Amino acid sequence: MKGFAGFPDGPVRMTPLPATFFTDLLPSIDHLGELKLTLYVLWRFSQQEGAHRYLALSDLKQDAELLSALKEEGRSGEQVFPDALERSVARGTLLAVRSAGEDDAWYFLNSPRGKAAAEGLARREWKPDDAPAHARQVERPNIFTLYEQNIGMLTPMMAEILRDAEKEYPVGWIEEAVRIAVEHNARSWKYIAAILERWKQEGRSLMKTSNDEKRKRDSEGEYADFIEH
Repeated sequence: MKGFAGFPDGPVRMTPLPATFFTDLLPSIDHLGELKLTLYVLWRFSQQEGAHRYLALSDLKQDAELLSALKEEGRSGEQVFPDALERSVARGTLLAVRSAGEDDAWYFLNSPRGKAAAEGLARREWKPDDAPAHARQVERPNIFTLYEQNIGMLTPMMAEILRDAEKEYPVGWIEEAVRIAVEHNARSWKYIAAILERWKQEGRSLMKTSNDEKRKRDSEGEYADFIEH
C-alpha cells in the first residue's frame, strides 16, 4: 500500500462540500467506486464557473486522475468507472442528459442550478462547448488563492465579496492590505476592507510611511478593533 506523505505545512486550498453530502448522501453510499467518483466530480464542479457547470462523458472517460483513483485490486479504473457512474446517476447525485443524435452524454450536479442547466440542455436552449469540460475549468483568480493562503477558507459568499473588491480596487492594493493584515495578526476581511476604503478616501500615498509607523498607526488607530494584541 502506498503511503500518504501528509498535507503540506501552511494554508492549503480547500474544496467545499455541501453539508448534505455528510448527512444524507454519504450514509447511503455502499460502493467504494461510487464514493470516489462522487468526491471527484464534486471537486471538478467546484473548479468551474458560469451558469452551465457540467462534465462530459467523453471527458470523464479520459480523465487520468479519476481513472487512477478508481482502480482497485484486479480491476482497472476503466472497468470500475461505468458502474460507479451508473450508481451515482441512479442514486440521484448526478443528472444525465443524452441528446438525440449525439454520441456524448453530459452530467450535472443534482442541485437547483444543475437541474436548470440539464433541463435547458434537454430542451436545446443551449449547447455544450466544443472544448472538453476539463479544459473549461477556469483558473481561479489570484485573489482567491491570496485569501486562502493568508486569511482563511473561501466560502461562496466570500468569493463574491472578493470579486467585487477586485473590481473596485487595484490588485496591488489588495495584496498590500492582506500583507498588512498578516503582519498585525488581523486576519479578517473586515480589517482588510477598512484599509482599502481608507486608501480609496485618503489616497494610496500613505503607504510611503515606514513599516513601524504603519504598524503603530494601524494598531492604535481606526483598525485597532480588528487587531489581536
